[in-house]
Amino acid sequence: MPFPLLRKMLPAILLLLLSGCIREHKKTCCATDSFAGLAGDPAFVKAHASPVPMSVNLRGAMIQYPTPDGRFAHAYLLRDSLKSNRWIFVFHEWWGLNDHIKNTAQQLFDSLGSVNILALDLYDGRSTDDAQVAGKLMGGVVTGRADNIIQGALNYVGGQARVATLGWCFGGGWSLQAALLGKTQTAGCVMYYGMPEDDVEKLKTLHSDVLMIWADKDQWINQQVVDDFRVHMKAADKQLTVLEYPADHAFANPSNPHYDKASTADAWRHTLQYFRHQFQR
Repeated sequence: MPFPLLRKMLPAILLLLLSGCIREHKKTCCATDSFAGLAGDPAFVKAHASPVPMSVNLRGAMIQYPTPDGRFAHAYLLRDSLKSNRWIFVFHEWWGLNDHIKNTAQQLFDSLGSVNILALDLYDGRSTDDAQVAGKLMGGVVTGRADNIIQGALNYVGGQARVATLGWCFGGGWSLQAALLGKTQTAGCVMYYGMPEDDVEKLKTLHSDVLMIWADKDQWINQQVVDDFRVHMKAADKQLTVLEYPADHAFANPSNPHYDKASTADAWRHTLQYFRHQFQR
């Protein structure tokens, strides 16, 4: 190519290279973004059958609270009758804050006692039972907005609260991100088949250990993801407990065709034990 022509095209070439770098940075800027990218994977969408309607007797209440970005967020609240500074933030799957998540939050509340439960809504009031719509909702979550929803929840419970986190799938990754945002208030973190954080420097700021629950048939939160998380947590000098089950992704959701009752019961037993231990420390 003649040099004058190359010089003329150079600005356009640099612009293309720069825009590619920006797109790649946006794609890999954090673990939750990379997991949200799975919304475009047909196999991932197919692995999530529409949840069946549930008949539940919900005793909690939906609340609204301010967020640092000048907006408001929604959450499902179960508050202990006796004043308690123990809180668990619950993070929904890609369907949104539906009755299944509210009912699970209620089971957690009934099982533990002397704890408050706040199931956060990262979709700002939206939920669905359609996998295609769920993919769009998950893929459309903006990290900054989700961070503000979590920070607003931390402000709502107050600086004296000890906060543990729990989530599944999409919410499993956000359970870990919320534990990082909670800083010294963080009492524990449970993530069911969620995407881990891979930034060791961020993991060094974690103020609790982590219980990670995964299924050995999961194509997305797979053995490589788990092994890498082990390496990163060790490099950050943080404690990680991993429970592996002979099941598939979303095995703990009773509305999913891959639901595994026995594995779910055992994982739930360990989850309750973990929270009891963490709040006694």
